[in-house]
Formats: sequence, C-alpha cells, structure tokens
Amino acid sequence: MRVYSARVVPLDAGRTWRARTVEVPDPGPLLDRLPAGGSAWIRRGQGFVALGTAVEISDVTIAEADAWWTGFSERLGHDTELPDAWGTGPLALASFPFDAGNTGRLARVIVPRTILGRRGDVSWLTVLTDEREPIMEVPGAATPPVAPRVLDTEPFGLAADDWASAVEEGRSRVAVGVLSKVVLARGETVICDGPVDLRSPAAVLAREYESTWTYLMGGLVGGSPEMLVRRQGGLATSRVLAGTIPRNGGEQEDLRLAASLARSGKNLIEHELAVASVAEAMAPLCSGMNVPDAPYVLQLPNVFHLASDVTGVCRPGITALGLVARLHPSAAVCGTPTDAARAAIAEIEHMDRGHYAGPVGWIDTRGDGEWAIALRSGELAAGDPTRIRVYAGAGIVAESDPCEELAETGHKLAPMYTALGLPTGRPAGRA
Repeated sequence: MRVYSARVVPLDAGRTWRARTVEVPDPGPLLDRLPAGGSAWIRRGQGFVALGTAVEISDVTIAEADAWWTGFSERLGHDTELPDAWGTGPLALASFPFDAGNTGRLARVIVPRTILGRRGDVSWLTVLTDEREPIMEVPGAATPPVAPRVLDTEPFGLAADDWASAVEEGRSRVAVGVLSKVVLARGETVICDGPVDLRSPAAVLAREYESTWTYLMGGLVGGSPEMLVRRQGGLATSRVLAGTIPRNGGEQEDLRLAASLARSGKNLIEHELAVASVAEAMAPLCSGMNVPDAPYVLQLPNVFHLASDVTGVCRPGITALGLVARLHPSAAVCGTPTDAARAAIAEIEHMDRGHYAGPVGWIDTRGDGEWAIALRSGELAAGDPTRIRVYAGAGIVAESDPCEELAETGHKLAPMYTALGLPTGRPAGRA
C-alpha cells in the first residue's frame, strides 16, 4: 500500500495501475463479504463493499482530492464488461472532517484494491493492481463481527445543561442578526469492553434504517438520511433535510405529527435557509436548476424530516467532488451565513466534531459519485478503539426552544444507540 500525506500529492509517475471489472453472480448480502478493516456503502441492500487499499492519501482538502483523483483516473487502465453501468469500476472513497481548521482529524482518501458491488440486477467485481494482470476472485464470506458490549457512556463536549445554554447563546446571536441560523451538535462517548468492530453497527444500521446510506470508512460508521450531492451522468441532485419531529409509532398520531411538521413556522424557516444555501452553492456549477417551492415530509423509522431535492445539470468538467467542495458545509449542518456560523460553532460548541457532519462517499473515474453528510454517525476515539463517539445536532433559529432542541438530539442519536445495543428511550443528554 502506498500512503501519501502532503498538501500537494504526487502521482507517483513511475507506477502503473490497472483495473478490471467483470460481472459476477449475485453475491448475497454484501456486508457478509466484508472483513474487518474494509469499507462499505449500502442502501436498501445495494451498493458495494471494498477490501484492501491500493493507494491512500490524507491531509488534503476536498479540492486537492478532486484534482488528485482526476489525474489518477486519467492514467489508470481499465478493462470492463460493464462500460455503461453507473458506479462500477475503480473508485476513490473518502471522508472529510466537518471543519478542517477546528479538528484533530484528517481527511482520508483511499483507492480500494477490490470492490464487490450490486446495483439493481447487476453484480460486479473490480480489482485494481500494479501487477501485469488482475486476479479476479470474489471475496468469500467473512468472519462475522461480534457486537460490542457497552460498559458506560459519558458526555463528549458539553453536558446536557451546558449544551442547552449554548443553544441559548446561538439563539441570541440569531436574534441580534449576527446569524440567520446556526447548527449546534453535542456528543457522547460510548465505552465498550473491547475494540469495537464497526461492521457490527454498520450491519444493524443497514437492516434497521435501510432507506439511509450506510457507510463504513476507516473509523467512521453511520447511516445518513441526507445526500449532500449525487452526480449521475451529468445530473446533480442534493437532498436537503432541515426540520425534524419525532414519530409516535401509531399510524394516526404519526399522520398528525407529519402534518404539524409541514405547517411548523420554525421548521419551515430552518428548511428554507438550508435549501437556499444549497441552491446558491450549486448555481455557478449547474444549469437548468430545479429548486422546489415547498418541502415534502421524509419518513424514517424514528423521525420525520422536512426534505427537498434540488437538481441541476453539471457544467462541463464539474465532478462529484467538485460539487462537494462547493456545497460543504451547507446550512443544514452549519448555518448561515456560513463563515459566521462555522466560527460560532467553534466558539460555543466546545467539542471536536471530527468527521461528523462532514462529507463521506465515493467518486468513479468519470466524475460521478455519491456523497452523504456524515450524520447518525459514530467515530472511534483516536488511539482507543474501545471508545466510539456518537453525535447529533439541531438547527437553531430565533424560535428555537433549548429543551425541544435537546430532545431532538436525543431522537437523532437513536440510530447509533440501536446500532451499539443501547436503549433508545434514555432522556436526552443522560450519560
């Protein structure tokens, strides 16, 4: 494996890489083929698992990663039986921190040696090598992961009461016009009896929250409902989520809750600001923009969200990562104005978000790809794989109530609680 860590990344011009993609029989559940240390991207049973690493780079910006991958792709030989199948072939997988200037975490980009995928009725195997001829061998069943046993939890960053005070501070900055919206997050450290095999929570998320994008890359795992951007054949789509209400579980009560969310002035304001930030960011890179006039209600197992899908046709030369560089951070996870909101988060949130709320996803050699926002996530603590940090945030506007926002973060933590075997009914903020 070749590892680079530099602001300007060399292409290692003396090395030749080749890839081959072949169609294979349906491999069954993809996560069953994933060994420890691999990567995954799964939604409704579709997607891929990735094994081994050909090249890895770190400590790069999104734009630098985009430029590096474009150059690498131009030099990469690729023989494929599926030339028109979207998302097949060699890929770069990556996750980026929310705020590179306020974190101890680095961006991580990997080019896997082996990818096993399924999309629709097509399953494929891609192998990348620096040898003369790739050896095409479908990965066998992996040793199943052992579910973690939780010993304790503790606040990461602010405790519940202090976080509510931070919400008050954010709301006061909105009230005086410094901000229109700010997204504040809190974290908890989940302490386990041994190193956490992230394949276990990934499998739970893929099963229990199948409509989200389950991702596993390095020490990061989660199930995000929010697609920052997808580029497919030149069409860019960004799904914006802002505005949340918990589900009750009863059909009639859930219908009432969904209707109340769609009429909520506070949530509609929060959502409108998030949609506007995405549309403004995409406009210079796209033509034929379509920005919905009103959101729809997205149903997840534990919450409802207000959602809007913003679309546009990419201008020539704009890749999925180029769109990510322009879109991140959106108002849905940062606030608006962006620079003022990001500075406020660094000042009053009192924690390192790491890769939480940063972009996570993949890009192919044609510039297509999918990039989610790393929400409903957990990240292994640096140097201690027995500790995993889980995060949740809420958008703060003038009408926000600190107690309600704290409760909202509790509902958003539920997927990771479930994935780690914790009870989901704990009061928000209780460690």
